[in-house]
Amino acid sequence: MPRILHIILMLLCLTAEMVSAEYVARVVDDHGEPIGYATVYMADDPVTGTATANNGLFHLTTDLPRESELIISFIGYEKRMLSLADLSADTLTIVLKEQPIRLEEVVIAAAPAKQKNKRKRMQDLLAAVYRKMLSDFPETITGYRIVSDVRMDAEDEPWGMEQMIARIVVLPRQGDYPKDFRTGKRSVVRADSVQFSGEHCKRFFDASMRALADTILAGNDLEAIHPDMRKAANAIDSGVVVHRTLWSMGNIVYDFGNAMKDISHWQVGAENEGETVLTYTERQNILGMFIYRMQRHYILRSDDLQVLRFSEQAHLELNIPFGYKVKPHEMQMLNLLNMSEKQIEQYRIRKVHADISLNTIYQERGGHLYPLEKNLRSDATIVGKRRDRKPSGKGMTATADTIPFTLQATQRVTTLQTQNVQRMNPKQIRHRVPRTIVPIY
Repeated sequence: MPRILHIILMLLCLTAEMVSAEYVARVVDDHGEPIGYATVYMADDPVTGTATANNGLFHLTTDLPRESELIISFIGYEKRMLSLADLSADTLTIVLKEQPIRLEEVVIAAAPAKQKNKRKRMQDLLAAVYRKMLSDFPETITGYRIVSDVRMDAEDEPWGMEQMIARIVVLPRQGDYPKDFRTGKRSVVRADSVQFSGEHCKRFFDASMRALADTILAGNDLEAIHPDMRKAANAIDSGVVVHRTLWSMGNIVYDFGNAMKDISHWQVGAENEGETVLTYTERQNILGMFIYRMQRHYILRSDDLQVLRFSEQAHLELNIPFGYKVKPHEMQMLNLLNMSEKQIEQYRIRKVHADISLNTIYQERGGHLYPLEKNLRSDATIVGKRRDRKPSGKGMTATADTIPFTLQATQRVTTLQTQNVQRMNPKQIRHRVPRTIVPIY
């Protein structure tokens, strides 16, 4: 065969492999109920992806080879991996099973049996667990690439979902921290500094909900927003967004090291199959204006005290008699709702009630433990006043506003780097990432 003909045939074959194809499937739970806003993306190219509509259907167009792996996931369920070839011409039904570690799971720690030197025994146990953590969790710079999904529901209706693909560099360090206001002592414990840089950001909207969200969240005056404000609302700051906050929650070594001196806050109880649960409880009530209850559950392997999983539940009530004027960096949830910075500054919070649950699943690599997946659910209500432009266009009017919403988030590690990880520079951390608006039907 002439060489030129051989090259032409190779190019034709390569072109044929790159022809885009559309794949359609339906995602449901164990009971056959559709799962809306489940994320669908390619394992080797997370940028290529979509989300399911309220009826569970998704449409994905890609030119990747048919043997490429597809990931389907939703908070509270085990993720599914299958190849594009598994998606037949007919609409395939994909079932997601409930995740073994559920956000609704409550770990009940039984009080230890009466015994002599109970306080000393607890001190020894906590010290042993902390030593094991220091050994298990790496003290070297670690890099992650993650897919972070944040879904918002208001009054049981899905408002939309935001997905960010980001790079994270964790810098473990030792530090001298401020005095504990209860003990007056300084504590030196390990803390992780997180560098976060967004790469891609998609905001998925049901087509009908998109128009409604724009109308409501723009104060019924969408066209009056300055183009620069609109652009800012549709961009995401790489360093101060909800995705970074979610990753930083549950700093297990730092939190444990800070809390282990408060022996009276700890309980120990045995689960089943060789697991031991350590539970830390903390409560605060400041004149009824700030009420806070929190429990952290450290589920350990009984024989060597290695952390198997971590769970945290918290209840927060904030009651401010005269209201609090919100600053843009203080209310990231409003940014997620697509309010402009000007609107956020005009919002005055009176009350916040929230119930938060967080789970972290770990992976073992080279004798160390690293986060594999984080799940979060928050049921909250914000009560405040917002300022909107008067119909005449002159002046502003303040109206009471109650925003009940459920926030669900899942962050999954797609790439883990433990060698030759470089720190990020300020430009990488601070750049703004455009949000791509993706309608789902």
